[in-house]
Amino acid sequence: MVNGMANEATLPPAGINAGLVHNVKDDVYGLTLGVMFIAIGLYMLKLAGMITGGVAGMALLFSYLVELPIGLLFILTNIPFMLFCYVRMGRAFTLKTLIVNIALAATSQIVPHLQTVTYIHPLFAALVGGTFIGMGVLSLARHNASVGGTGVVTLWLQARFGINAGKTQMLLDLLLFALSSSLLPASLLLWSALSALAMNAMLMNWHKPGRYQG
Repeated sequence: MVNGMANEATLPPAGINAGLVHNVKDDVYGLTLGVMFIAIGLYMLKLAGMITGGVAGMALLFSYLVELPIGLLFILTNIPFMLFCYVRMGRAFTLKTLIVNIALAATSQIVPHLQTVTYIHPLFAALVGGTFIGMGVLSLARHNASVGGTGVVTLWLQARFGINAGKTQMLLDLLLFALSSSLLPASLLLWSALSALAMNAMLMNWHKPGRYQG
């Protein structure tokens, strides 16, 4: 059993970029872009009072229930998933994911002070905010990291069994939305579903084994 776990922990980076080598500059740039996209997407959805899929949706939902910064909620929500990440995805993946979470917590606090938005249409927030988060998750995955949460589980399932990460994430998101149905108005829940669809569309279309070649 120990040997089996060790073999799983040493899979190629999430099964995503086997054979590809990113240098430190590539990783820093890719992770920075991922954090920026996710922070802006979260800000847009937060302004519109929505949630989305994955750990981003969990953090947003909790932010409407408790008076804590969304970045901090991201980290707190991720604790059990980080343990799974360490066991199944390896030390390097877990370290990058932890760094991403800390950077995202800080960036999420800064973004509202760098721009002032007085109105955002829910359609725009859902489509653009969800797409931004999806782009961010994709950028992180290409550099052997993630935001943690259910994304860690979906990446591991894709690496281990070849199950499409976007499709698995969609199923998990349906469960999250079912749990949220008693807390959010139906209209916001529908817009939120659109944001989750936009986010997962990025993964289903672009996060496929063998598609990324450099």
